[in-house]
Amino acid sequence: MALYLLFESASGYALFHAHGIDEIGQSVDAVRSTVLDLKRFSKAVKLAGFTPFLSAVDALNQCNAISEGIMTDELRTFLELNLPKVKEGKKAKFRVGVMEPKVGSHITEATGIPCESNDYVQELLRAVRLHFDQFIDQLKPSDLEKAQLGLGHSYSRAKVKFNVNRVDNMVIQAIFLLDTLDKDVNSFSMRVREWYGWHFPELVKIVNDNYLYAKLAKFVVNKSDLSEKDIPALADLIGDEDKAKEIVEAAKASMGQDLSPVDLINVQQFAQRVMNLSEYRKNLYEYLVTKMNDIAPNLTSLIGEMVGARLISHAGSLSNLAKCPASTLQILGAEKALFRALKTRGNTPKYGLIFHSSFIGRASTKNKGRMARYLANKCSIASRIDCYSDMSSSIFGEKLREQVEERLDFYDKGVAPRKNLDVMKAAIEEGMTNAVSEGKDKEKENGDTTAKKSKKKKSKSEADGDAMDLDKPANTAAAEEGTEKKKKKKKHKLEKPQDQEMAAANVDGEQDGTPKKKKKKNRDAAESVEPKTATEGKKKKKKSKTEADD
Repeated sequence: MALYLLFESASGYALFHAHGIDEIGQSVDAVRSTVLDLKRFSKAVKLAGFTPFLSAVDALNQCNAISEGIMTDELRTFLELNLPKVKEGKKAKFRVGVMEPKVGSHITEATGIPCESNDYVQELLRAVRLHFDQFIDQLKPSDLEKAQLGLGHSYSRAKVKFNVNRVDNMVIQAIFLLDTLDKDVNSFSMRVREWYGWHFPELVKIVNDNYLYAKLAKFVVNKSDLSEKDIPALADLIGDEDKAKEIVEAAKASMGQDLSPVDLINVQQFAQRVMNLSEYRKNLYEYLVTKMNDIAPNLTSLIGEMVGARLISHAGSLSNLAKCPASTLQILGAEKALFRALKTRGNTPKYGLIFHSSFIGRASTKNKGRMARYLANKCSIASRIDCYSDMSSSIFGEKLREQVEERLDFYDKGVAPRKNLDVMKAAIEEGMTNAVSEGKDKEKENGDTTAKKSKKKKSKSEADGDAMDLDKPANTAAAEEGTEKKKKKKKHKLEKPQDQEMAAANVDGEQDGTPKKKKKKNRDAAESVEPKTATEGKKKKKKSKTEADD
């Protein structure tokens, strides 16, 4: 039986005919020994057909189908065109060697073409992959490398699908940047205090906030220029009029030395930089809050944005934090103390980053360890819900926070807390009701939009009707003019005596209540009478003329 080899490259499908297998050998070792020799291998294997992919998207779709063991329509048409045709009711006199056995089984099920995938076929396909660029004349090695690199990137990108709004890497970078910004802003603000303190040392005792001090240093610049006129502006900056008056009085009796204009300009610029950094720090904190509410809403509502972000960054990702047990999560951030305690056989630490939570600060000294253990348990539950749930809601985090509050009351007052099972059931029910209400709100919004559209249509139709009503007077006036013209024409016709008589006859008939048929008879009678009267008048005129001639 003839052997064909199906090779799926990054640039397209290729089919090879292994007609000289005897020259290579029918064992795996024989093929491995002749793989590197292109001349010998090209005599045994020849290209039977090649079809390139249309685009990078097409190549990605074909690669995904092959990885899942599916034969596409393009591959089916390629095989049917390049393989020898098999008559109905007869077996094929060839077989196709395939690298993926799943693809081969699908090909045989769909088309009836016999496929095989064994060590011998795989060695032949490895040799084909090694010398593939030599079999196709128009394909360069650099083109094949580019196609392989692009397809590899797109394939890995398609396999690793993730939600853009739930990328925990942004939270890790933001919390690291917040820590560095806190250090930088503190060091820079202390430098501003020390630098401007040579000129105005009394301002340090009056204003304690670093941001306000930088604002005042930028506003005042030279203390000798301050006067009582500047008190309202200072009060707007500080928010306290008494402190503004105190600053003005301290500037009048200040013991600081005078600085040159160049030094004052440099101090002013540096204070502006500190202000910009502190404002950027506020914006970054708001960004962190929004990202934490998107990524881990339950963990955020339970323990806060900062502590939750620190836990995620220390674990490496939200999935790593969800995989951690509660005992590991409890001591995250205290690894040095843990290993020191294990080395010296001392007491192990009770808490790590969780210590910054307000719950542990509110607990008594003897209950801090219990509270840390309980809080770590709830944090592990919240992180797993955030990591593996499809719906992003903070209901479970709020319920877990209520449980921690109840546990605090239990330690302090002895009030029995609720069971975890009951709390989770209540959270699930509330989540279902919220989902139903959200669906109803969406339906209402859709109904409102349809109602608005119908109102718009009605308003348009009413506007068209008003336009028609506005056009009515002109139309009625034109109709009245037409009727008046018709009446004038009738009057002009009625000026003839015959018409007058007919009109009189018609009027008489209408007054008598005669029907239409009688009216027609009267008209016919009047017409028959009219010519007789005319002939009689002519005869009388002739008689009068003859008499006059006589």
